[in-house]
Amino acid sequence: MVRRYLDLVSLARALEIIKDECGGRPRTETVPLEEAAGRVTATPIFARFSVPTVHISAMDGIAVRSADTRGASETRAVTLPDALRVNTGNLVPNVYDAVVMIEDVWIGEDGTYTIRKPAAPWQHVRPVGEDIGESEMILPSLHTVRPHELGALAAYGVTEVAVLALRAGIIPTGSELVPPGTRPGPGQAVESNSVMAAAHLRSLGVTPKRYGIVPDEPDLIRATIEEGIEENDILIISAGSSAGTRDFTASLIDELGEVLVHGVGIKPAKPVIIGKIRGKPVIGLPGYPLAAFTILREVITPLVAAYGFPVPEPERVEAALTTTLHSDIGTDEFVLLSVGRIGDSWVAVPQSRGAGVQMSAVRANAVMTIPSAKEGVEAGETVAARLMVPRRQAQEAVLITGSHDPALDSLADLVRPQGVEVHSTHVGSMGGLLTLKKRQCHAAPMHLLGADGEYNLPYLRKYMPNDDLVCVCVAEREQGLIAQEPVSFEDLPRLRYANRQKGSGTRILLDHLLREQGTDPRTIAGYDREFTTHLGVALAVRSGEAECGMGVYSAAKALGLAFTPVATERYELVLRAEILNDPRVDALLRAVSSERFKGVLTALGGYRVSETGVRRELP
Repeated sequence: MVRRYLDLVSLARALEIIKDECGGRPRTETVPLEEAAGRVTATPIFARFSVPTVHISAMDGIAVRSADTRGASETRAVTLPDALRVNTGNLVPNVYDAVVMIEDVWIGEDGTYTIRKPAAPWQHVRPVGEDIGESEMILPSLHTVRPHELGALAAYGVTEVAVLALRAGIIPTGSELVPPGTRPGPGQAVESNSVMAAAHLRSLGVTPKRYGIVPDEPDLIRATIEEGIEENDILIISAGSSAGTRDFTASLIDELGEVLVHGVGIKPAKPVIIGKIRGKPVIGLPGYPLAAFTILREVITPLVAAYGFPVPEPERVEAALTTTLHSDIGTDEFVLLSVGRIGDSWVAVPQSRGAGVQMSAVRANAVMTIPSAKEGVEAGETVAARLMVPRRQAQEAVLITGSHDPALDSLADLVRPQGVEVHSTHVGSMGGLLTLKKRQCHAAPMHLLGADGEYNLPYLRKYMPNDDLVCVCVAEREQGLIAQEPVSFEDLPRLRYANRQKGSGTRILLDHLLREQGTDPRTIAGYDREFTTHLGVALAVRSGEAECGMGVYSAAKALGLAFTPVATERYELVLRAEILNDPRVDALLRAVSSERFKGVLTALGGYRVSETGVRRELP
């Protein structure tokens, strides 16, 4: 009987079931040394011979008997009765036990060697097995072989390595799926979960095998599952784990084996399946990419660990959360974050929580858990962030929070070679100003139009009157109406509109212009439909969801849409003066002022660069 996911188990209980029902000792296979990097050793590896195999000289000089050098000093030269000229790496015959550097030797015309300092026994001699002795252990079992260790293994006579072998099959299902590289049509989606799953498994030392897309036909899915179980140790089935009319994964696992769990109290990824067929674990991934990513991280990684694979534990940092997050009691929720250091403190900026928003994972460098017993986390609260990148990389992050502009992506690309990683979060100009006020970002991009026609400064004087601030102009940019065909501002009441979010500079500009014109916003269809980026507005127009929206020219140009200018505004990065000496911030501001960035802006279109890089200071 299939256990429907409405009867949820906790994540802790699901992991207990994996530990009890799955795992064990994996198979062992032998691979050539050149293919061993990243694999996990199945047994200890021992040296086949000593290195060095004989006593060798560590210097250019003469091999001597140390006893013959006794008494030598600056005032008493000793001519040696017996010595042998050697170079670095030459054999030192057993009759000698030391080497004297050639610089300390006087060679007579008759070929004799004279010295003025004694040699200690085994001086400048590399004895047999100094590096490693024959039969000595090089690597223990359950060790992930690192690339540089291949050289040592080769030097010690190893030509092949016994490694743990775990094969995982990945079956993508869904009639709506198209292969990567195919532009999806209406109702279609690119099959990406198997690509992500294969890479994740490979990083854990598991050998993945991706099967072709299987349509939503039970007989075809059943046949592919049977093939996958025959060929692999673990089977992962992507999509079909929910309760839709064409979700067959749970019933087929139950038919061929046993469903252990159908539904775990986590978000995203509640409808995950854990089952067994012929004693082999089968995991049903939810179809949404971030839900699948959650299962790879929280379920499949522990499953691989249950087979004895050494799974690295991510580093954790304590960070202040920038935004209040609400969550459902009874569900562990995983929230992707962009974390960075501001001064001596870590700051965590939540990414979008939509299960289908893959860019949240691309933009994130950490993840946090809201435990099932909590209703949420308050802004400013300290959270434990698990890093998804090395700590040093997270420390390179520059957090930019505020108004969106496509030019920020180009700016991020310009500073990446300097070791700076820009993380942008689009919360509107006012959201950025308030985040800067709380010291939770390095820079806040904004374009807030004051009542006196001045940009940004009136708002900064009002909300941060006692702070030393620097405004760096990114560009003066054209804002206008984006549509399929040119429209005017007077046309808005008869058009379906795509608006920006409250607090954004674009929204404030729109409201200002509507007031000047005497137009009631309630007469504009779609005024309450909000988008967080200029490109989001342009996409809504191109798709037909809206007929018009306000945004920057570069967004209209990128999608081939008509653009009617309505204003030129000053788009600036606002920073606290105290962080200008931060090397990351310095690199960012140098990039803003560079001719290369001005060239990028000109190519994007709709930007005036005469003020780009110009600074204004407050007070």
